[in-house]
Amino acid sequence: MAYSGGLLVCQFKLKIRLFIKPYCPWCHQAQHWLDARGIKYETLDVIADRQAMAEMARLSGQMLAPVIEVDGRILADFGPEELEKFWESLNSKIVKSLHRGKMSPLK
Repeated sequence: MAYSGGLLVCQFKLKIRLFIKPYCPWCHQAQHWLDARGIKYETLDVIADRQAMAEMARLSGQMLAPVIEVDGRILADFGPEELEKFWESLNSKIVKSLHRGKMSPLK
């Protein structure tokens, strides 16, 4: 069963947060990738918000951006290719969970 883009993740309305630095080209690429697929997410500017910076560091173990959190799953310091693979992995996990009858697809 193949799914493209954000289809399954979006259908389950999982919490998606993107930690960015405003002048970071990789952050802009991540935003463009998500926007192009109609994926809704919360943006946290870690330069403007010290608490967001501290949380990003706690979640990812480093200070580089972007960092994306999807319902507790973390991908840090990535480009579009890594984001694509991460998204495919999330969709695969959701499909497996659905086949097992789980209601929380990533838990």
